[in-house]
Amino acid sequence: MRLPLAALCLLLVLPVYAVEPADKAQTQRELKAAEDDIRALQKLLDKIRTEKSGLEKSLQKTEGQMGELEQQVEDIQQQMQDSERELDSLNEEKKKLLDAKSAQHQQISIQARAAFQSGRQEYLRLLLNQQQPETLSRTLAYYDYLNNARLEQLTLFNTTLTQLSNVEADIAKQQLQLEGQRGNLDLQLAKLEEVRSERKILIAKLNQNLRQQGGKLSSKQAEQKRLNQVLVSIEAELARQAKARAERLERERQAALAASTPRAAGSAPLAVSTGNGIDGPFAKARGRLPWPVNGKLLARYGSPRSGDARLKWDGVLLGAAAGSEVHAIHDGRVVFAEWLRGAGLLLILDHGGGYLSLYGYNQNLLKTPGQLVRAGETIATVGNSGGQTQPALYFSIRQQGKPSDPGQWCRTQG
Repeated sequence: MRLPLAALCLLLVLPVYAVEPADKAQTQRELKAAEDDIRALQKLLDKIRTEKSGLEKSLQKTEGQMGELEQQVEDIQQQMQDSERELDSLNEEKKKLLDAKSAQHQQISIQARAAFQSGRQEYLRLLLNQQQPETLSRTLAYYDYLNNARLEQLTLFNTTLTQLSNVEADIAKQQLQLEGQRGNLDLQLAKLEEVRSERKILIAKLNQNLRQQGGKLSSKQAEQKRLNQVLVSIEAELARQAKARAERLERERQAALAASTPRAAGSAPLAVSTGNGIDGPFAKARGRLPWPVNGKLLARYGSPRSGDARLKWDGVLLGAAAGSEVHAIHDGRVVFAEWLRGAGLLLILDHGGGYLSLYGYNQNLLKTPGQLVRAGETIATVGNSGGQTQPALYFSIRQQGKPSDPGQWCRTQG
């Protein structure tokens, strides 16, 4: 029987309790609450999807296809590198076998020539000579040794020929596979180029619409406003969920006290997970968190955005190669994984206590809402979605509903 996603997520963080009926009931209530939380977040995502314009939906679809194709191209290129390494290894093995074949053939030729030159006359003469039986015995043993050596050399030669034949067959198979991979790569690159051209057209149309609506500044302001609206909605929902959990725990505590639930003297009350997957407070990790990706800092927190001093970066922009892995900076729960105009493919983690981390402009999102992730876990890959011109990661931290400088949270050496 497969458990629902919410149950699996919650089971990862629920403490191990003693097996008691009350504990089982409490666990079921936690599972039900987690499922309700995920459904509420899903409703927010559905609402955001329905509010997108036709061009935004087209751009989202195109950039999703582009991300998938770029990943496929990267996978095929990796497969080709593996195939080429295997081919190099096989060719090296073939060279060694050819060298061994040549040396063995030369040895067999020498032995055959020596046997032909001596013929069987010396052997027959020794058999007929009965004057020195001890010499005869030693010589016959010597001749038997030479004959066995010749047979072993012939057997080894035949084995080398068989191995050489097998390696040549493997080389032919590997070359055929590599050729197929090259053909597949060319096909995917052609599709990728087509999708990229379609994306350029869509971005041009969106920019034209934005110019008609007031220009670049208003466009960026509208994008920032939209992101803020999404964050306010998410934060409000998370606050509601936290309040509901606290109220539920208080009711359970009061019920336990009223029922005089027996506990060992001096034992601590039962701890219940909040469902955030946090091992320690996010706030205590300030200044010690890792950066989500290894890359060049392209834009600092608070610096002018798009060359306009009226717009400020509420996070940082980290340049990295397309397809680079993006890692969670801390344990958390995915509360948003969706394309958003201006942020592209955006993933948001809830770290509990009113802290969120945002990861935007991704090529692919590898997690879905409701999933729990651990610090360092890969959650996305770097891209240029959202109409960006170069691959980079938009990274931001929200503290109690307000943006906070990631440079104050992450390690300097990052």
